[in-house]
Amino acid sequence: MMQQPFDRRKHVYHNDAFVELVKDAVRFFNGTPVHSLPPPEHFSGTGVYALYYTGTHPLYARYAELNRLSYDFPVYVGKAVPKGWRQSRTSDDAANQSNELFSRLREHSRSIEAAAGLHLHDFSCRFVIFEREGSDMIGVIEAALIKLNRPLWNSCLDGFGNHDPGKGRYEQARSDWDIIHPGRNWADRLKASSHSRDSILAKIAAHLQALKK
Repeated sequence: MMQQPFDRRKHVYHNDAFVELVKDAVRFFNGTPVHSLPPPEHFSGTGVYALYYTGTHPLYARYAELNRLSYDFPVYVGKAVPKGWRQSRTSDDAANQSNELFSRLREHSRSIEAAAGLHLHDFSCRFVIFEREGSDMIGVIEAALIKLNRPLWNSCLDGFGNHDPGKGRYEQARSDWDIIHPGRNWADRLKASSHSRDSILAKIAAHLQALKK
């Protein structure tokens, strides 16, 4: 079979219906109820979530101000997918029965409780559960929410969502988030970072300055 001459236009996919679907899912996400962190009841499912800050930490005063009347500015956006999802080893029934979303929010709660300068009661969350064929939207909607909101902990203060790398894997550098909020036991075992606290704080200040309503 003869190969065709290269034409980039023949490789570009665009679908207005898909764009509208993403917008609709984001609108639905923004209208879901806000709960304490972690949510008050255990539930099953996987999906996308956001964390909101309304406390008195001076570093996050801008977020507390913006979220004073409504929860519109997440400090972090994340996703929870069922085990085996990346290798396509998870059935729809297993995904629906998974508790990965609740477990992820509970894991974040433990990180915040361990972190210096943060208090769990200053955080709230909202989330969307994607079931059956909707689970294919999880990564897309997470990316759309991050692009739309530019949450601080997804951008210039990276590392909040990191996991304990496990024994024998502590050669990596400590994240910027763990430098600003030390306290996670496993993070203390990581190598010192080349980033100074002052340089990280300067990046945060620049980010918050651009965070206009």
